[in-house]
Amino acid sequence: MSEQLTLPAEPRDRAGKGASRALRRDGRVPAVIYGEKTEPLSIHVEEKLLSKILSSGHFMNSVVMVDLDGRAHRTLPKAVDFHPVTSRPIHVDFLRIGEHTKVTVAVPVRFDNEEASPGLKRGGVLNVVQHELEIVCDAAHIPDEIHVPLDGLDIGDSLHISQVQLPEGVTPTITDRDFTVATIVAPSVMKAEDEEPAAPPDEVPTIEGGAEEGETDEEGREESQER
Repeated sequence: MSEQLTLPAEPRDRAGKGASRALRRDGRVPAVIYGEKTEPLSIHVEEKLLSKILSSGHFMNSVVMVDLDGRAHRTLPKAVDFHPVTSRPIHVDFLRIGEHTKVTVAVPVRFDNEEASPGLKRGGVLNVVQHELEIVCDAAHIPDEIHVPLDGLDIGDSLHISQVQLPEGVTPTITDRDFTVATIVAPSVMKAEDEEPAAPPDEVPTIEGGAEEGETDEEGREESQER
């Protein structure tokens, strides 16, 4: 299950680009908490702490308790904006949720037991179609990863969502089709077949009964001299 994170925050008294730029210069990141039919809260958080949490790789599918003025707001991160040049976080959106709210999150897929796949043993390649699965689950039981075993898969086999054992209470958002999660394909680099030898050039035809090009008709010359 994904861990619960805590992030201290302070209220934002001013809005606008100028105020946001001033916050960023002070090492803060503007953010907003919305949802649950409550007025949005404009806040700012410490950039260093936010960056540390972001580096964990589970930020977007973790419950974040935003501590604002001594009150904890249970939230789920919905969007993080980054600077196009420096890649620093510049704004965060948090969705306010209840303790057991059904939420939609994208969870990474982890493929297990590669050594138990005959196709991979024979040099096949794992073609991952879904690196993440979008799921619906209880906010208190968000999985860190979806584990998908590769046991018994051979070259040419496909693994569909119906073959994936999801945790209890977890369902995929796509329910109208049995979509593909991964396939085992033949190696992309194959030995090229020997090229067929080029056909020999056409032989120069000769005229039957005539002298070949460049030859002298000695017999004809001798007859001419005798006459």
